Amino acid sequence: MAIILGIDPGSLKTGFGLINALGGRYEYVASGVIRLPKAELPERLHVIFESLIEVIEEYSPQEMAIESVFMSKSAGSAIKLGQARGAAIVAATSSDLPVAEYEAKKVKQSVVGSGGADKAQVQHMIKQLLKLSATPQEDAADALAVAICHANTQQHLIAIAEGKRFRRGRMV
Repeated sequence: MAIILGIDPGSLKTGFGLINALGGRYEYVASGVIRLPKAELPERLHVIFESLIEVIEEYSPQEMAIESVFMSKSAGSAIKLGQARGAAIVAATSSDLPVAEYEAKKVKQSVVGSGGADKAQVQHMIKQLLKLSATPQEDAADALAVAICHANTQQHLIAIAEGKRFRRGRMV
């Protein structure tokens, strides 16, 4: 049993989601979106850091997973995204949480079954997998997807370490 904090970083809003991973099952703990002020980037990074410290203190996750940087059309946007990721990672490491990073395509593949899934598909699958009564906000759903991707990856690694056999990507 481990509480995993998933992060979907952004310089305008950052999604977070917490799940309790119980073997191959997942329970929803909490999620939300940190809406950042219209301020200079250093102040927005500080809000990300402080907000995530509060989330970590409130829910006591054992691990954090975050979406890795992808190249966007604008180099400036990619740099800001990297800085937002950095603020989130520092919040985790200052709380002694191990941090795992996953590409967006791997997260979508893990949750939806297609690395090219759109945000609506991710939201729908998160609602189904976590048995939620309502569809979560886009950024919160993405963060929950990152947490589930991490839990799936950890389960797979444990199975490999225990010497379980796989056929076509499934444990037999």
